[in-house]
Amino acid sequence: MAGLDYFEVECTEDGSDNYIKIATTVLQDHNLLGIVEGLHIYIDPKYPLFVATGFIRPPRSVIKISDVGNVLIQNDQATIAVGDETYLAALLKMLWARLGHDNVDQPDRFTVIIKNVEIPKDLKDWVVIDPSQSLFKDLIYAIQVIAPEGFKVRRENYGKNRFSYAASENTLPADDVEKIIAERFEKMEEALK
Repeated sequence: MAGLDYFEVECTEDGSDNYIKIATTVLQDHNLLGIVEGLHIYIDPKYPLFVATGFIRPPRSVIKISDVGNVLIQNDQATIAVGDETYLAALLKMLWARLGHDNVDQPDRFTVIIKNVEIPKDLKDWVVIDPSQSLFKDLIYAIQVIAPEGFKVRRENYGKNRFSYAASENTLPADDVEKIIAERFEKMEEALK
C-alpha cells in the first residue's frame, strides 16, 4: 500500500484481498497513510478474532500560539494578531478553557485580545493543538471501521510508536491475544529492519 513501509493481511481463509482493499481505502479516507509506518492485520474467522498491530511515524509537532499568530503584550493586555485562521477555533477554545471566556475577546477574525487577567509570560508557547493527543483516537476509529461488524469485545493499546487492536464476538483470552500481537510485532520489526 502506498505510504506504508510494511503491510500484510494474514487470514486463515480466503478474504485477505478484500481486507487489503478495505484497509487501504479506510486509511486513505482518514488521512492516516502518512502516519502509519507498518500495519499487520490477522483474521481468524473460526474463533472469530481480528487483530491489527502497527507502527506509527512520529506525529507532526505541536501547534503553539506563536504558530497561529504574533503575540504583543502591552500593559495588562495581550493581543494576538492571527496569521493562520486554520487553528483559530482551537486557539479560542484553549484560551477560554485556561483563562475564562470573559477574559478573551475577538473583535474581528484576525485579532484576539486577552485582558482582565494576569498575562502569562509564556503565552506564545502555549500549545493550541497536540496532534499526538488525537492520533490514538483516529487510529482506533479507523481500525474499528476495518474490523468486521459485530465484534464488540475489544482490547486497544497504544504507546510510543506502536498500537494494537484486538476484537471478537467472544471473550478475548489475554494470553492468546498477547501472543498473537507479540508475534505480529516481531514479523513487522524483522521486515522493517
